[in-house]
Amino acid sequence: MNLYAVRAIYRFEMARAWRTLLQSIVSPVVSTSLYFVVFGAAIGARIPEAGGVSYGAFIVPGLVMMALLTQSVSNASFGIYFPKFTGTIYELLSAPVSTLEILLSYVGAAATKSIILGVIILATAALFVPLTILHPGWMLLFMVLTAVTFSLLGFIIGIWADGFEKLQFVPTLIITPLAFLGGSFYSIDMLPPLWQKLSLFNPVVYLISGFRWSFYGSADVGVGISLAMTALFLAICLAIVGWIFRTGYRLKS
Repeated sequence: MNLYAVRAIYRFEMARAWRTLLQSIVSPVVSTSLYFVVFGAAIGARIPEAGGVSYGAFIVPGLVMMALLTQSVSNASFGIYFPKFTGTIYELLSAPVSTLEILLSYVGAAATKSIILGVIILATAALFVPLTILHPGWMLLFMVLTAVTFSLLGFIIGIWADGFEKLQFVPTLIITPLAFLGGSFYSIDMLPPLWQKLSLFNPVVYLISGFRWSFYGSADVGVGISLAMTALFLAICLAIVGWIFRTGYRLKS
């Protein structure tokens, strides 16, 4: 494996994050803090508890997961789309760098940035509500799996997109609504039976449920099912990326 190439691309992508610190880190943290103020303080004062904990604490895993989803997709999609836009992708494809090495560097950098952001949001949440993490190892596992999986999805979107409009289409019109409807601010047990069943078709439900279980030991679906669904989504994304590099879809034309 060409570790020098992996390290070079990874460091370049990470350096871009520090150059755009306001957009990459500060803006998502401020936005999430506003959610804590509005939902945790204003609305939380009218809801005594949810899932056995205070409402302010209940929404913390959902907010962290929502930030992980959106930022992972955004970081990875822009990271691979920009070389396509400028034409430097052909230099990368002609270099002695394998598919695996390209994938490791771009997806690794996007996932790293998202995990750093998630940790910062967790630290910010501790300023607003008392946090309890019953299973820190599982919390870290779900965080890493989610960041890697949705960075892969973002990588796919960045290759598929042929314009900045398409680059924002999936995150804005699909990922964000799924995150809001995936139990970020509520437990699906609060919904009528029909909507509970329909919610199970939302893949984000399993991510948020498993992540919330690592905090408080309670979940909308079993933690094993959440882990299996996350692994399945990861496998699907890996298969699509493999097909893209095998066929050269929107890379060689």
